[in-house]
Amino acid sequence: MDVDTHETGQLIASDKVEGTAVYNRDGERLGTVERFMVDKRSGQVEYAVMAFGGLFGLGHNHYPLPWRALTYDTDQEGYIVDVTKEQLEGAPSYDPAAENQPVFDRMFGQSIYAFYGVPFP
Repeated sequence: MDVDTHETGQLIASDKVEGTAVYNRDGERLGTVERFMVDKRSGQVEYAVMAFGGLFGLGHNHYPLPWRALTYDTDQEGYIVDVTKEQLEGAPSYDPAAENQPVFDRMFGQSIYAFYGVPFP
């Protein structure tokens, strides 16, 4: 597939976002974008789900990040979020291997957005 169909000045294909590194403001790599969640009705991206922790891809947790909390940095070729590793360890998260997955409902969304200090849509 052509590069043009994967990325333009304003748009990027979902398969190029998945796997993109996420850094904090100090340049520390926190994890990678595992996937992102799109509102079915509005078509807007609400969350990036970041994989963080573990070793060699095992034992990591998923951390939903408000999409608006991320900024793309062309120099690092990754997303920047204003959170430290220590703060991230207390952030809303879930184990992707666990049977009980979170319900991405309004209450869960509000807790995620509040943690990162981003206004809930």
